[in-house]
Amino acid sequence: QVQLVESGGGSVQAGGSLRLSCAASGDTSSRNWMAWFRQAPGKEREGAAAISGGRTITYYADSAKGRFTISQDNAKNSVYLQMNSLTPEDTAVYYCAAGFLDNWSQTFVLGGENYHCWGQGTQVTVSS
Repeated sequence: QVQLVESGGGSVQAGGSLRLSCAASGDTSSRNWMAWFRQAPGKEREGAAAISGGRTITYYADSAKGRFTISQDNAKNSVYLQMNSLTPEDTAVYYCAAGFLDNWSQTFVLGGENYHCWGQGTQVTVSS
């Protein structure tokens, strides 16, 4: 079982940047993808970005492309989400997730139901 702990959330003005971190511990061999999801008040959870181990494939939601960058440090068992040019629409609780996926299509990878381990979430608030 993998344990995930997020950090780095906070409040920022529109146009600003934040970097989220997710530290993984436990049986890290039980995952081949890690991802960041977010859930805004009154909205469904959506996948923002995902990264594979090994060949390092990345996927981004359309809303994140060009502004968010997901990366990983395997030595530290950590995944990061650099978020730039933030807008109030990015306000949400951001969750780190880990899973062992057998389908590597973008739709499947950014589908939250396919991950078995989740962090507690970190709040990101962007003010206009």
